[in-house]
Amino acid sequence: MGLPGHRRTSSHKRRRASHFALKPASITSNKKTGMQHFSHRAAPGATEYNGHPIHVKGREKKLEKLLKTAAPEHAHEGHDHA
Repeated sequence: MGLPGHRRTSSHKRRRASHFALKPASITSNKKTGMQHFSHRAAPGATEYNGHPIHVKGREKKLEKLLKTAAPEHAHEGHDHA
C-alpha cells in the first residue's frame, strides 16, 4: 500500500516552475541566400541544408502547377480577333 504524499509547499512549487520560462528563439541567416530562419531548421524554400539536398514531398507537382498557372497556353496565339 502506498504512503501518503508530502505537502508540496509554495516555495517548492516556485523552484520547480523556475525552469518553465520560455527562451528567446535563436534566428540565423542562410549563408547563400541571406534568408533568416530558426537555428537547426532549413530556411523556407531551401533546397539543401548543411550541404545535403532536402526532399520535400510534392515539390515537383507544386512547381508544375505554378508554371502552368503563371504562363497559360493560348490555342489562338498570333491570330487577331478584332
